[in-house]
Amino acid sequence: MRYLPHSDHERAEMLGVIGAADIDALFSAVPKKALKSFDLGLPAHSPEFLVEAHMRALAAKNHAGADGPFFVGAGAYRHHVPATVDHLIQRSEWLTAYTPYQPEISQGTLQMLFEFQTQVAKLTGMDVANASLYDGSTGTAEAVLMARRLTKRSKIVLSGGLHPHYRDVVRAYLKDDADLEILSASPEGQGDILDHIDETTAAIVIQTPDFYGHLRNLKTAADAAHAKGALLIVVITEVVSLGLLEAPGALGADIVVAEGQSIGNALNFGGPYLGLMATRKEFIRQMPGRLCGETVDADGQRGFVLTLSTREQHIRREKATSNICTNSGLCALAFSIHMGLLGEAGFTRLARLNHANACTLADALEGVPGVRVLNKTFFNEMTISTPLPGAALIERLAARGILGGVPVSRLIPDDPAVGNLIILAATELTSAADIAALCTALSEELQ
Repeated sequence: MRYLPHSDHERAEMLGVIGAADIDALFSAVPKKALKSFDLGLPAHSPEFLVEAHMRALAAKNHAGADGPFFVGAGAYRHHVPATVDHLIQRSEWLTAYTPYQPEISQGTLQMLFEFQTQVAKLTGMDVANASLYDGSTGTAEAVLMARRLTKRSKIVLSGGLHPHYRDVVRAYLKDDADLEILSASPEGQGDILDHIDETTAAIVIQTPDFYGHLRNLKTAADAAHAKGALLIVVITEVVSLGLLEAPGALGADIVVAEGQSIGNALNFGGPYLGLMATRKEFIRQMPGRLCGETVDADGQRGFVLTLSTREQHIRREKATSNICTNSGLCALAFSIHMGLLGEAGFTRLARLNHANACTLADALEGVPGVRVLNKTFFNEMTISTPLPGAALIERLAARGILGGVPVSRLIPDDPAVGNLIILAATELTSAADIAALCTALSEELQ
């Protein structure tokens, strides 16, 4: 049954006011070929309980991450999210809250954002962080634009180890700018971005651990960039790595961008995700997105407000730092709750467990005939080379109920050199039985 609140008389009255002869006139600008002219094959109606049964049957065809051995990573990771996180973010005062423009009635939301910013700044070793961006890829593009504003230069160099999706988003933001230099894929950690820095370079963009799992030398990169007046933008897709690796800020990074999905946000068909951005204090006025600050009210009591608002909707567009007019508030809350539950010691233990499981996985893979691990360094992710095309091998493993990683050719389809490569990740949820099942299946498939 359809719910149409307006009567025929009311609809006719509205059409008369706007000067339209009928409903179809409202869609006259839509090309005829774009209008639906075919039957979708859907039933006209069905009882609710039958629809539910049908949807359950469809869902049962899925193979979820928890249904068997799972080694998928490449920018999205399966970690344990405590039940407390989901319980708290679904409280109505959090779930339905939006833009805290009125601080007198939004202190809870504002304090949460302030605490979130503090956590991100401490994790990255930077002076200040914003209240989040949409995801890591758009955050990377915003960082590139920010670097151009700060240096008044235009050349941007993207490392060959940058995630292909992030690379493509930067390219889209810059509209294939001639001053955007994208280095070739570096699955074995090859290539030296430092050779591409000159006096016109605004920033170099380096991911660590990179797309293929390699750890990059940030200190050397920072020194080389700063010697030419350029900035170092560090990208992190696996934020749990910061529990073991030295903070990018301590190694000379100027802007740090990360995907925060691994903390508090489960895999969910590709989103929503959580972009983290942090920078140095002297760059704060060019940082996009929202920023929450601490202040005092008329009575001297501590309070929180949005501050330094240089976004498009607050000032003239041509003067704005970005058209980002929101933040991933609920995902940021989930991140902040999970970090609060872990604490510093718990976060470090989580990182150690991830790395230990990855070491076990790498050792086991080295024992599979025909498989070669390309990484000399890694956190919880690595790239392997196999005698068979990666995409075909992954499908064979999937038929056995094992999600064995991501074939590089899926994300870089136009490069035949990566056709036999697979990226695998191990997290705290990876068991010894999972690793044994994977290696057994690989051995049998490669025979």
